[in-house]
Amino acid sequence: MTSSSFRLGALILGVILLIAGLMVWWQNTTQDDAVRASQVQLEPDNSALLSVGRQIYFSQCAACHGEQLQGEPNWRDRGADGRLPAPPHDPSGHTWHHPDAQLFALTKYGIGPTVGQPDYPSNMPAYDGVLTDHEIIAVLSWIKAQWPEEIQQKHDDINRQAAQR
Repeated sequence: MTSSSFRLGALILGVILLIAGLMVWWQNTTQDDAVRASQVQLEPDNSALLSVGRQIYFSQCAACHGEQLQGEPNWRDRGADGRLPAPPHDPSGHTWHHPDAQLFALTKYGIGPTVGQPDYPSNMPAYDGVLTDHEIIAVLSWIKAQWPEEIQQKHDDINRQAAQR
């Protein structure tokens, strides 16, 4: 094999690998987000993840949802602007009533898009482009880790029921 044949072969192989890499990248970036969101699983026992989640909670969430996850007063009553105050994420709230995938979608995309009402009035920002998927899972995992074992088990049951649908 001559030197020029070897270089041509290497060039062709490089182009093939580049095209294959681009195809994998394109497939991963265009994959349906709903499918990826349905694969979300919180990890309330992962101490490294919880450390990240705690930091994110206090920098991004605590201002509205409270340092003790208590939410804002009268969180079930709409204000004059038609928006609901931030709900608690402790056991007294309804966060644990939603499966992991829905909590992830609410956090990443916001309430309106998640419930199919783009104009839904809410103060809850979408964190898509602000937090990575890993960071969203970390903060939600940290929130879940704060719940009593009984509530965590009920939440696990909700996840199992959602998976069967």
